[in-house]
Amino acid sequence: MDCIVLIKQVPDTTEVQLDPKTGNLIRQGLKSIMNPDDAHALEAALNLKDRFGGKVTVLSMGPSQAIDVISEAIGMGADAGVLLTDRAFAGADTWATSFTLAEAIRKMGRYDLILCGRQAIDGDTAQIGPQVADWLDLPQATYVFEIEAVQSRLLTVKRRLEDGSERLQCRLPALITVIGEMNTPRFPRVDRLLGACRERAPVRVWNAADIGVKTRQVGLEGSLTHVIRTFAPKFKREGKILEGGKAQVVRELIRKLKESEGATACKAFAATCRL
Repeated sequence: MDCIVLIKQVPDTTEVQLDPKTGNLIRQGLKSIMNPDDAHALEAALNLKDRFGGKVTVLSMGPSQAIDVISEAIGMGADAGVLLTDRAFAGADTWATSFTLAEAIRKMGRYDLILCGRQAIDGDTAQIGPQVADWLDLPQATYVFEIEAVQSRLLTVKRRLEDGSERLQCRLPALITVIGEMNTPRFPRVDRLLGACRERAPVRVWNAADIGVKTRQVGLEGSLTHVIRTFAPKFKREGKILEGGKAQVVRELIRKLKESEGATACKAFAATCRL
């Protein structure tokens, strides 16, 4: 069973800081890691390889240093990697990013299943997986936490819902996005990491011309949305103790809620109160 796993190099969000003047991320000296949800997707693909054979290829788009997460993936057991890197790809939103990834997948050729994490911690959009599936006209299942069966070209999975779960079945090839509760990613092996760093490592580096796209289709120019400004929200907490009898306190609380939250929310709250 041949799998393609989409992985992304992201900044360690526990260390992210914003420049107070420009509003941009301070990236200098910032540690980069493999997106956590993508690590779970990779582990799922490696488990399928262990069960059914085949190969696992990882695909990433980013600057040249993103080769590090591809090397890490090979250290975990992936067979090969593809890095999409080109100045033309810079500034891409999810539309342009998913298009670029989809075109690279077309060039890569045959596959049975595409896996990716639910979302990236530096964007939290959860859009890339579904958009790639749409570009490639593939059936998809999101928020997957268990792969139950792969039989007769049919994939059966369980996906998480807000109030439970559901079982889905779709025909391969397909795309799934996975969540963290699915598994525990394995550690890279030292010998595989060393192999990933050699000159003949199974990693291909492609630019826009290699995947046959025009610069106006990718990157900032091909994006439908642009980030105008990035800023850290300012939180201000205030507390006040309401004194008096129960009925008096409740009336005062409702009045303040009306002032801060709006009449609609307060009507629902007031209906629950018995003065």
